[in-house]
Amino acid sequence: MSLPEIVSRARWRAAREELLVKEKAVTRARDALHAERRRLPMVAIDREYVFEGGDGKVTLLDLFEGRQQLVVHHFAFAPEWDAGCRCCSAFLDQIGHLAHLHARGTTFAAVSRAPYRRILPFKARMGWILPWYSSYHGDFGEDFEASLVHGGERVERPGLSCFLRNGDRVFHTYSTYGRGLDGLGSTTSLLDLTALGRQEEWEEPEGRASALGAPVGSEHIRYHDEYDDWHGR
Repeated sequence: MSLPEIVSRARWRAAREELLVKEKAVTRARDALHAERRRLPMVAIDREYVFEGGDGKVTLLDLFEGRQQLVVHHFAFAPEWDAGCRCCSAFLDQIGHLAHLHARGTTFAAVSRAPYRRILPFKARMGWILPWYSSYHGDFGEDFEASLVHGGERVERPGLSCFLRNGDRVFHTYSTYGRGLDGLGSTTSLLDLTALGRQEEWEEPEGRASALGAPVGSEHIRYHDEYDDWHGR
């Protein structure tokens, strides 16, 4: 088995500081990439999508739960399967308390092509309480490229799609699939995919941080049970 070289504390610190220079360069490059993503144009959603959830039939607008942004996890779960994708399940296991996303006006939900009657027992088995909807009777998965026909067979693939709401109008801002989900799952990593970002004053483009009309910046992070009613919406 190949293990790291054993060295003195001084040599380790020197090597660590050399690596830190590269890590900081990656952080700056990542910030620039996120800013470029936020500058992407968006597409108006003119099609009416209907989903099934715990409260019955709902629309894409309903999935926002009154907030301004929506992050959808395309959870691979075909209609004929008895259980969801293992990789998608591992991804959902990483999602933290949703109050911190809600505090930034962002809702998170999973959507699968499986009928809700199949989703419900699997969701209970996994112990998840986050919103999960079925698009069984519609083309949401196909339209957002989470369900593809390959070699004459339909293939489900994991992904994330981000949406922005302006009044009753919904816009698609970003999607990523497969390896694009690597390293995601935390509140900040999900917000980095959205048009409004983390809503920090230092983020580009300018003006996005105050788009929700709420206090911005990491200094306003609270314990998840301390956010007021506005943040919860």
